[in-house]
Amino acid sequence: MRMELLERVGSRIEKQDTFWGKSLSPGLRLPITLCYLATGDSYKTLSDGFIVAHNTILLIIPETCEAITAEYLKDVLACPTTPEQWKEVASLFSNKWNFHHAVGALDGHRLPANSQTPTTLLPCSWHIRSDSQKTLSYSS
Repeated sequence: MRMELLERVGSRIEKQDTFWGKSLSPGLRLPITLCYLATGDSYKTLSDGFIVAHNTILLIIPETCEAITAEYLKDVLACPTTPEQWKEVASLFSNKWNFHHAVGALDGHRLPANSQTPTTLLPCSWHIRSDSQKTLSYSS
């Protein structure tokens, strides 16, 4: 899995060498990020373990997470696009969690299933839903 991930994300996280120094390879950027996501270690601990400055790790982790999200968004995180699909999600959510007229929950607050289009449910560019299968998905 790690090699597939590196192949798919590597070009997105690869940086150019500069006059001031060599860039870190995707083969190092990815393990730092995966270690952080798996363990939750502090940047200082990762800095000591990978022998990379903590301020560099501070930049690497968000960039790599964004690259992973961008690469796998369409494959893994799907959002209903038709009214019928939204009705199915609302029905499953209603049956499983006993929240009627809702399509999901976000931080304990239900998202109403009203006449608005799903893209206007949240005032930001990320639309998040949790369906009855305990999966969380979002789309932009």
